[in-house]
Amino acid sequence: MEGLKYHRILLKLSGEALSTPQGTGIDPQAANRIALTVRDVREMGVDVAIVIGAGNLWRGKVGLELGMDRATADYMGMIATVMNALALMDAFESIGVVTRVQTAVEMQSVAEPYIRRRAIRHLEKGRVVIFGGGTGNPYFSTDTAAALRAMEIGAEVLIKATKVDGIYDCDPNRNKDAVKFDKITYLEALGRRLEVMDSTAFSLCMENKLPILVLNLWDNSGLRRALMGEKVGTIVDSG
Repeated sequence: MEGLKYHRILLKLSGEALSTPQGTGIDPQAANRIALTVRDVREMGVDVAIVIGAGNLWRGKVGLELGMDRATADYMGMIATVMNALALMDAFESIGVVTRVQTAVEMQSVAEPYIRRRAIRHLEKGRVVIFGGGTGNPYFSTDTAAALRAMEIGAEVLIKATKVDGIYDCDPNRNKDAVKFDKITYLEALGRRLEVMDSTAFSLCMENKLPILVLNLWDNSGLRRALMGEKVGTIVDSG
């Protein structure tokens, strides 16, 4: 489609994006809403890859507080991301969007192993690719996995989907006077200690000049308008 600002994106979703109204588990209706939004983007001619978290199913922090080994807790989280990836794949396939799940933790019965060149080939063929299993290593978050995969596949932007319409100087849900940033540099975000992504992921994006776009995925037209170059959400770049 003419006028597109971005032709290949990495969409980072939290596990809560798939959760039930109670905030846990997997809600097929939530998965279907995401699938419809992404299908709209695919039909614009945009290559879409996705990394999803596992907060709706498992939080390693809880395990640590109960005395669990950190690596074990992290591996459990990686496995939970694959469950979310499969739920998303099912939602995509049910509406005719050809999808592939690749995972950094090998599970050949349910998903392909992560292979960079194969992932790129899937995108070139118009398939949505969902990356599960994080980076495959403990001690790294799915934010870091998103930044890493985005650079590996040549994404032009890393889009972090949230339930607010951008980055604010404080929590807009707690402070009605919170100020939204339309654009901010990596260094400004670091200086203000804004929680855009975890520090490892943020450093990867900054060092490789990969822009981060934070927006509300549940704004029906927000993602589409952002891809067309409209000012939507908050962009984080080198300025």
